[in-house]
Amino acid sequence: MKIYNKNYNELTKDELYNILRLRNQIFIVEQKCYYEDIDNLDKDSIHIFKKENDNIISYLRIFKEDGNYHMGRVLVKEENRKNGLSRKLLKYAIEYIFNELKEEKIIIEAQDYLKEFYKSMGFVEKSEVYLLDNIPHLIMELNK
Repeated sequence: MKIYNKNYNELTKDELYNILRLRNQIFIVEQKCYYEDIDNLDKDSIHIFKKENDNIISYLRIFKEDGNYHMGRVLVKEENRKNGLSRKLLKYAIEYIFNELKEEKIIIEAQDYLKEFYKSMGFVEKSEVYLLDNIPHLIMELNK
């Protein structure tokens, strides 16, 4: 499976549709969290994803905000979880940010239940837990 990285204008209509559909399925329906997913960040983001038979099975986006690069909307399609895909995708994105974008720091707003996973990838806690759309989150950071 190949990992793709594309800016908004490089995405095909089908890729964009599949990304938005998958984000909706996971973050809104599965997690029962009603929020506005289409937040005007996608047009300025780098979209990193894996496909299997033309279906996107894992995804995240990279965007710059307040002078720092952030990763968000990290997901793996339900039937593809527990296969190490999120770890592989994050590793790819981290290397891309540090090596291609020449950034020294990455910030994420992690869901609290994934804190240990992100720690295993080298991220450190930078905030107390807080509610974001009624889901416990915390700021985490990774330095090069």
